[in-house]
Amino acid sequence: MNIKPLADRVLILPAPAEEKVGGIIIPDTAKEKPLRGKVVAAGKGTKDEEMILKEGDTVLYGKYAGTELELEGEKYLIMRQSDVLAIIA
Repeated sequence: MNIKPLADRVLILPAPAEEKVGGIIIPDTAKEKPLRGKVVAAGKGTKDEEMILKEGDTVLYGKYAGTELELEGEKYLIMRQSDVLAIIA
């Protein structure tokens, strides 16, 4: 991975969107953005806020959280730790 988040930011690989519901195939335009993903990289935190998240954590985040970026054909989100709502155990 060529990206190392700074301070309290994390790099997240979003989970793939649902392609089928029952027997119905959902077109790309109707798919909802996934609200969970896997932490790929994490910063070290700040002096005021320690980094709780670590690589490999599966997390839930807000619908409009983060900034999208594409690296080597894969889409990622980079966001602050405070934009993450929960860790899925």
